[in-house]
Amino acid sequence: MSDGQRTGPIDWVSAWLAVAGGCLVLALALLVCASVLRRWLMAEAIPGDFELVQTGLALAVFAAMPICQLHRTNIVVDSFTARAPAALRDGLDGLWALVHAAAAALIGWQMVAGTRDAFAAGTGSMVLGLPLGWGMAASTALVGWLALAALVSALRALRRVRRG
Repeated sequence: MSDGQRTGPIDWVSAWLAVAGGCLVLALALLVCASVLRRWLMAEAIPGDFELVQTGLALAVFAAMPICQLHRTNIVVDSFTARAPAALRDGLDGLWALVHAAAAALIGWQMVAGTRDAFAAGTGSMVLGLPLGWGMAASTALVGWLALAALVSALRALRRVRRG
């Protein structure tokens, strides 16, 4: 955030989700290293390594997105607004954060339907047969949290416009 302070539970939970996502990425990197080493030494990989990496990375990315939104560290193209007044930039940030919140909510809504279908069909991964519904459910919850974080960041930006 531009004011440099965390102001509430949304920030706190988002920070911990990002830390958990980072720890998950570290664990996945170790898994990949172990699988490559096993392939090199024994001519066989760890079964299902790619399934675990695929699901784990999706969770890690979704876990990191809310803190990126709250800290305004998502990709920003400010070629035309870099020299604009702060109130205009904050207004545009607020508008695009609202669009981001709506898009995340729409994606989350569709993910709820997909998660429900995955559980109903008993869909599992190819090699390990892990139920895909649980990873999808966790990702869906994280997308919902992203929508909330985007809404909070929009309100903060619009508050800055009123104050400025």
